[in-house]
Amino acid sequence: MLRRILGSHPLGLAFAAPYLIFIGVVFAYPIVFAVWMSFHDYFFAAPGAVVDRPFVGFDNYVTVLTDPDVWRSFGNVGIFLIINVPLTVALSMLLATALDRVARAKTFFRVAYYVPYVTASVAVVAVWLFLFSGNGLVNNLLGPLAPEPSWLINSALAMPTIALFVTWKGLGFYILLYLAALQNVPRELYESVSMDGGGRIRQFFSVTVPSVRPATLLVVLLATITGANLFTEPYLLTGGGGPNGASTSPVLLIYQRGIEQGNPDIAAAIGVILIIFVLIIAALQRRLVGGEDR
Repeated sequence: MLRRILGSHPLGLAFAAPYLIFIGVVFAYPIVFAVWMSFHDYFFAAPGAVVDRPFVGFDNYVTVLTDPDVWRSFGNVGIFLIINVPLTVALSMLLATALDRVARAKTFFRVAYYVPYVTASVAVVAVWLFLFSGNGLVNNLLGPLAPEPSWLINSALAMPTIALFVTWKGLGFYILLYLAALQNVPRELYESVSMDGGGRIRQFFSVTVPSVRPATLLVVLLATITGANLFTEPYLLTGGGGPNGASTSPVLLIYQRGIEQGNPDIAAAIGVILIIFVLIIAALQRRLVGGEDR
């Protein structure tokens, strides 16, 4: 009986147990608790206090789905994903392909692209605020072509600017994923296309793109999950989702509703809807990008 429960390799289960416990405590339990909160009239109370938190059914979800701020936040993150995900895939694949062909200073370029990813967002945000402020370097270079109002206080440009920032900051990580995938592409394939008269562009689309499709699916999924959890960038760059909610993300709205306004049950309902939204998007991306065998 014990062997049936533990399997044929109980030692492997013992090694995996700490990570499984970590996943359960840090991820699984909060999700289950959030679902429970979303169906109750939940509010914060003093530690040890016994309070009644009655079951309210779908009332919290009705409140969330009739809140225009919630719909706007999901629309904002939709705009973000439309810009960020394709741009991340295209730039990281192109740059990884170029770096894979570099003969000299390859390590230097890899580190240079990776540094923004490991740099604290607070430090990098200060640079972008300097660049894209009303009197910043970008507007000074554009002169009369500079937008008015400026980038981060413009309701039409705030979220696209944040999308560009997140794309630039995370590019180094995705480049490394593509570089790892490119190491498994046989060089004979490039030579074969070259012998047939195909140039670098033909080699890229005929060999590189299909060969790294599993890495592309991974990049798309990670970029989508990262974008859906957007919080730090709009909180710091636009002062908490400004102007007038044009850059508010669902996670930022969860923080505002749950912590600042003291409605954790409403925040939990938004979180559950966000999880469903991400799962649907991920499933569609798997079918479109993954190229599942039929």
